[in-house]
Amino acid sequence: MSDEGVRADAERDVPDDPDAAERDVPDDPDAAERDVPDDVPHWDDEYVDRVSDRLMFNYDLERDYRVDAESFDLYGHLEIHTQKKFFHPAITYGHHESYEHLFLRRADGVRVATLERLVALATDLADRWIEADEEHYATEFTFVVVVPEIPDDVREFVASFTDRTMLKYGYNGYYETHLAVVAPDEEDVVTSKRADVADALTVWEPIDAAPPGPLERLKRRLLG
Repeated sequence: MSDEGVRADAERDVPDDPDAAERDVPDDPDAAERDVPDDVPHWDDEYVDRVSDRLMFNYDLERDYRVDAESFDLYGHLEIHTQKKFFHPAITYGHHESYEHLFLRRADGVRVATLERLVALATDLADRWIEADEEHYATEFTFVVVVPEIPDDVREFVASFTDRTMLKYGYNGYYETHLAVVAPDEEDVVTSKRADVADALTVWEPIDAAPPGPLERLKRRLLG
């Protein structure tokens, strides 16, 4: 039996080498901005545009995205498919699917009640968007709010927030909601415990030499 093969599927073309997306992330965010693929939108908001430079290697990105009564400056979508191969590549089993949905918007301020409303939105989207079957492993919703400053009660709420829901006792995987609030002018960010977006949001800091790509993030989830 061969090792588990993993591939990331998205609407954009994905490199044949699954590690290429991780190796191609530039150390200089400005370098990424100079070499943005044609299918990646441009944002007039400089901060949001620089965040997109860090997300575009793993996510399909859209701007001015609206879902129900909520609007977002940026929406990112990622699919990860895993499967095991039995002796011959044409014979596969154990196919699983993971999805990530990232929503980001700029606001004049943020309250705990606003974040609670976004958490409720995630629950509603999970009911509508997830095809809960034995192939579904995980769906993750991440909401990011960009504000001038982070209130103390919001910081406390986000830092302690965690929300994972098992589907059919885990037989159909799970969905999880993450929160992040960032004040770029203050170079300040707070994320919920299991959120994995801090590197993308802290554009004032250099990108790690080897930032976790979709495959590395999947391995982290599989190992808990």
